[in-house]
Amino acid sequence: MSIERKQVGPRLSQAVVHGDTVYTAGVVAAQPTPDVAAQTSQILDQIAKLLAECGSDKSKLLMATIWLADIRYFDEMNSVWDKWVVPGQTPARACVEARLAHPKYLVEIRVVAAR
Repeated sequence: MSIERKQVGPRLSQAVVHGDTVYTAGVVAAQPTPDVAAQTSQILDQIAKLLAECGSDKSKLLMATIWLADIRYFDEMNSVWDKWVVPGQTPARACVEARLAHPKYLVEIRVVAAR
């Protein structure tokens, strides 16, 4: 079975497609602001573009992992997430508090989707 890599860098690929499954790397806001909702919105826009590049979309999400720099951001992040996901097509999901790679990042999200 073939493996396709998208947006390949020296350390990671932004997405890997194996068969009919798309795996994204963790995505953070391209222009981080101190606003969790804004970062979440940026991230979900980036994920939507990445899924489209791989021949998928948010209606085909299988799984999502969300890391929050502070779990107190849970409701604010969900206010954006809930508007973005397709009703009735929500993925299996985990959301945890974690120290992210840089203090400017408040949210990081990765997804797995079908093609």
